[in-house]
Amino acid sequence: MKLYAKFFSLHLRSMMQYKSSFFLMTLGQFILAFSAFLSVWFLFDRFHQVDGFTFEQVLLCFSVTLMAFSWCEGFFRGFDTFSSTIQNAEFDRILLRPRNEIFLVLSGKIELSKIGRLLQAFLVFLYALPVSGVEWNVQRVLVLLFMLIGGVCVFCGLFLIYAAICFFTVEGLEFMNIFTDGGKEFGSYPMSIYGDGILRFFTFMVPIACFQYWPLLYLLGKSDSLWCMLSPLVCIVFLLPCWGFWRFGVRHYQSTGS
Repeated sequence: MKLYAKFFSLHLRSMMQYKSSFFLMTLGQFILAFSAFLSVWFLFDRFHQVDGFTFEQVLLCFSVTLMAFSWCEGFFRGFDTFSSTIQNAEFDRILLRPRNEIFLVLSGKIELSKIGRLLQAFLVFLYALPVSGVEWNVQRVLVLLFMLIGGVCVFCGLFLIYAAICFFTVEGLEFMNIFTDGGKEFGSYPMSIYGDGILRFFTFMVPIACFQYWPLLYLLGKSDSLWCMLSPLVCIVFLLPCWGFWRFGVRHYQSTGS
């Protein structure tokens, strides 16, 4: 952690060399996220509920999903841009260093301007907490915490898969954006509104619903099943096959040269 803090300090000082650019980029990210919030607001201005969920309840899952994605986009950016690392043969140098390659990729690129999106999500989150109709207790607070942790794990795993694919293709494959950026957009609303097929896919294949939809039912009192309560833990398990695929890619890595 001391080494990561050192990397973080270097990134921060680098960005502060161009303060105006940094703050304008952060503001741009905030406005971009605000446009997503407006799309939700306009929908509920016309339709007062969607599949039994009110505007305030939808804002809770919207903010959780956006916070998880924004955190990963800012602090796991090295995996999202990993194709350039492969193309420039920078991964060769990473492998020669006496630290784990995941840690070095993780700390090699931190995009702090994404804090604009994170701030937007946090403000919506603070608004949604008291007005969503959740009767808060210790169990529900823990479930909410696991939702946030689970969301970070899922998007981190997806970025890890994207990076691992680059070992074989060199170029990044844009279809993965269906699950990263697309998952963020899908996650703006409860997954049940898209139909049973989509809900099953995002439960058993890419477990976005496991931190977004099923625990939301528990928070709102729509279900008291143990599955809805503990489903965010599946997201932590999701990291294991993602890490396994990354290790498979590292073992089959061949340098692209300089």
